[in-house]
Amino acid sequence: MPLHIHDTLRREKRLFEPRDPNRVTLYVCGPTVYDYAHIGNTRPPVVFDVLVRLLRRTYGADAVIYARNVTDVDDKINAKAAKEGVPIGEVTARYEAAYLDDMARLNVSPPDIAPHVTDHMAAITAQIQAIIDAGCAYAAEGHVLFDVSAYPAYGALSGRNLDDMIAGARVEVAPYKKNPHDFVLWKPSKPGEPSWPSPWGDGRPGWHIECSAMIEAQLGLPIDIHGGGVDLVFPHHENEIAQGVCAHGHAHGVASHDEYSRYWMHNGFLTVDAEKMSKSIGNVLLLHDLVQAMPGEVVRWALLSAHYRQPLDWNQSLLDQSKKNLDRLYGALHRAAAVPATTDEPPADFLKSIQDDLNTPGAMAALFALSSEIERGMTAGDDAAVGEAKGRLIAAANILGVLQSDPAAWLEGEVSDTLRIEVEGLLEQRAVARASKDWPAADRIRDRLTELNVVVMDGPQGATWRLKS
Repeated sequence: MPLHIHDTLRREKRLFEPRDPNRVTLYVCGPTVYDYAHIGNTRPPVVFDVLVRLLRRTYGADAVIYARNVTDVDDKINAKAAKEGVPIGEVTARYEAAYLDDMARLNVSPPDIAPHVTDHMAAITAQIQAIIDAGCAYAAEGHVLFDVSAYPAYGALSGRNLDDMIAGARVEVAPYKKNPHDFVLWKPSKPGEPSWPSPWGDGRPGWHIECSAMIEAQLGLPIDIHGGGVDLVFPHHENEIAQGVCAHGHAHGVASHDEYSRYWMHNGFLTVDAEKMSKSIGNVLLLHDLVQAMPGEVVRWALLSAHYRQPLDWNQSLLDQSKKNLDRLYGALHRAAAVPATTDEPPADFLKSIQDDLNTPGAMAALFALSSEIERGMTAGDDAAVGEAKGRLIAAANILGVLQSDPAAWLEGEVSDTLRIEVEGLLEQRAVARASKDWPAADRIRDRLTELNVVVMDGPQGATWRLKS
């Protein structure tokens, strides 16, 4: 089946049809580089890495342009730089490097373009001026604010009604605003903070304008897919649409949203032990710490174990199961190491799942079916079946971004030398007992292997073994 994705704006699953199949564009909101990323912020880059892999397989590697921005000017960045007494560039360079290293441990491919806010100030101020010229923004006391009342379609992405939002506003926190929901496009910098020149005075951009300006500058409008976490639907992406559309004079109706992005995709929330991540609770988990304690592929598998639009609860049981699942798949590849793969095409049931709005649980089930085919083929001595199943498993795993390590290296630490020596000795005794038809001895050996959590697989070349998943 062709690729279908759930469009947040239209609230339905839609057939994906790029504007130009020879130039498929995707933008995902990236990190704010003031600290290490927490595990919740890690779900979007992993989810959309799978999408990019699938798009590149479908349209060709050179036809897909993937941009993931870097926010390198922000209040938190300013605060950390001031605390350390260093320029903001020193803070952002440090944590961007750490982020990229951590992403590499998760097998997340680098984006084709990684635009930085500090490199796009001219594009940002130009877009702000275009929004003012369109009558959708105004300058006040050194600020430039977007006038939400000038954009009737405001709230379409999030499903919020502007009149209700205004009626529910508590206080007018900024007296220079025309409307409590007007948001900042440009603001003056505080003393000692980084600032850039603009027609409205020295300052820096608001949060939302950076993405709409960089999308237009780097990809052009409209883009095919805009992605991010569900927490960004409102206000960030709602405001992005308003800015991007109004900068070109398209201020009416949901249809005008297509002038900015043709599809919107958002991944669900991540909780930790069924609780929201919070510094006050003390359950914020940093990716940087996790990938020091376990293989990055375990983290990646865990992040993909639930459908991307569903909530995901992060807990030890999830990690343990993810490790066992990968061990099973790597074990099958290890036992088939001597048999060459004879295809590089994923199986139809895998493609059906992954093209159905990135149904990763269904896609993972297809991987397990392939590992079982390998085991059956090895037992039967059917190298043709093993070679085909192995090739399909590797091809499917490449789209999910897993099974990227050497199977022997992955499994090396799973079995101690003491256990390996005992099991291999028991298998030699078992072979002798079975050859002499000493069934009581064979039964005792079988019971001991069961105690050791060992599964024995008999084949034409003799017995092999693995630990139970």
